[in-house]
Amino acid sequence: MSEIIATLKKDYIYNLLIKGNRQDGRGFKDFRDLKLETNVISKAEGSAKVTLGNTQVLVGVKLQTGTPFPDSQDEGVIITNLELNPIASPEFEPGPPREEAIEMARVVDRGIRESGAIDIKKLCITVGESVWIVFIDVHILNDDGNIIDASCLAAIAALMTTMVPNEQQGLGENVPLAMKEMPVGITLAKIGSKLMVDPSLDEEAVCETKLTIVSSSDGSVAGMQKMGPAPLTEEELFEAIDLALEKAAELRALYLEGLAKSE
Repeated sequence: MSEIIATLKKDYIYNLLIKGNRQDGRGFKDFRDLKLETNVISKAEGSAKVTLGNTQVLVGVKLQTGTPFPDSQDEGVIITNLELNPIASPEFEPGPPREEAIEMARVVDRGIRESGAIDIKKLCITVGESVWIVFIDVHILNDDGNIIDASCLAAIAALMTTMVPNEQQGLGENVPLAMKEMPVGITLAKIGSKLMVDPSLDEEAVCETKLTIVSSSDGSVAGMQKMGPAPLTEEELFEAIDLALEKAAELRALYLEGLAKSE
């Protein structure tokens, strides 16, 4: 019976979407209600929580000293992990990271790394010997769709509020993490010939493909990840990029620029 109900629900949502309507009444360019909180974990060097509709994501940032990579001896290290907690969804199971979690962690990491969000040279303590390693831990608390955009936003907000714990290592006063960019990820779902931002969990279940685009403040694309079998035409791809840049600029202005000014 549950499979029949699930199929009927999918058909209902799909038919709504191809007629230009969404189940929750949003327009195709509209995000659900979004709330960003920072400094929510007292033991972390930086932290943020994003609530997007009923989706909840928590990010903590920790720094520790370590040795640099041989080919970048004057640069710090960034390590991003994403955990799909079983409490967030009956689909998530305990155990080693699932392929889906690894893929999403790479999207978050790539956006931060390729945009040059962190000035990694300023994480160098002694060239060739000691650098700061930045651990970005993403925890999904509740999955109601589009956890990747929530993760990207929470990660950059956590980094923007991170303090480098110099005092712990006898390296002087604590200082803010040196940030150079504010990358924002926007995911679009394709249903039929229509593209929409911020897909809900139900919309993700019926969409033919999803495309996440991470962009920098200047409009350059820092990362892109396609999920799902349906192809995108060249016209659809450029439409998706334009829409992603537009929505990223809105989120950056509403939630991140104020953090940059306060630091």
